[in-house]
Amino acid sequence: MNSYKNSGVDVQAGYDAVALMRRHVERTKIPGVFSDLGGFGGMFTLPEGMHSPVLVSGTDGVGTKLKIAFALGRHDTVGIDCVAMCVNDVLCSGAKPLFFLDYVAVGKNIPERVASIVSGVAEGCVQAECALIGGETAEMPGFYPEDEYDIAGFCVGVAERDKILDPSNVKAGDAIIALPSSGLHSNGFSLVRKVFAGHDLNAYVQELGRTLGEELLTPTKIYVREVLPVISRVKSIAHITGGGFYENIPRALPEGVCAKIERDAVRTPAVFDVLMRTGNIERDEMYHVFNMGVGMILITDDASLVKSLNGAYVIGEIVKGERGIILC
Repeated sequence: MNSYKNSGVDVQAGYDAVALMRRHVERTKIPGVFSDLGGFGGMFTLPEGMHSPVLVSGTDGVGTKLKIAFALGRHDTVGIDCVAMCVNDVLCSGAKPLFFLDYVAVGKNIPERVASIVSGVAEGCVQAECALIGGETAEMPGFYPEDEYDIAGFCVGVAERDKILDPSNVKAGDAIIALPSSGLHSNGFSLVRKVFAGHDLNAYVQELGRTLGEELLTPTKIYVREVLPVISRVKSIAHITGGGFYENIPRALPEGVCAKIERDAVRTPAVFDVLMRTGNIERDEMYHVFNMGVGMILITDDASLVKSLNGAYVIGEIVKGERGIILC
């Protein structure tokens, strides 16, 4: 084993990492898990009683937000981001997330750091009420620096065929409901890092009420528990990720209608104002890149739905027109 270790790959460290992460994975076990950690494939049984189940899948990573984690030496939150980016996408079809797999590639396998990353993945799975049934840790010396890594994930959910959300049901007059984000989530960080390059991440920012690093590392909000109980009252959903309002909201619309959004109704957290001011970014561009405090929008013909959702509020309505958005 010494030759392999001398090349930069520590097999024993891999074994140690699996042993350390096992307790985190155990937290995510739910009915349907049909395999234990360590096999060649994770197994999960479909829920019983479904008439015509359709599997819905999604995959994503965390992106350059990881650079903030590297700089701060904190690795227990980015796994939540990874899960969130996948399960929130799956939720847009009206599907319940069932299981998740992660892929962590490291320059050097430090078992405690890998276990910290996976602890975040497990926390995200708990929040999404899905199981972490497998994954892969790859040690890639010479490809990644020793103190850096990448993480990606893959989620599978399920929905009844006749209950899958269909944007074609959206009509003029429907309400657009905003679900608040927890902040920047995991998008636009190439721009974020450029704006804050040279800033002290450990510096307390009065406007934010915490340090800049704490704000930037705030995990992406997971909406599964909140939205699934009311999914029957929803026509369409958009997860506001990279591309902001302009790219994501039209994906939840059919041809012939437009999302008219009241800019003054959007409740924008302080971090976006700090970012816009520090980077001298035009407000319209902010809506092209970031979620601006709205992590997800629900389109419904029942505006009273806001009463069943924590912190939700109406930001606009659907009108006739070319598919897209109008910020007014």
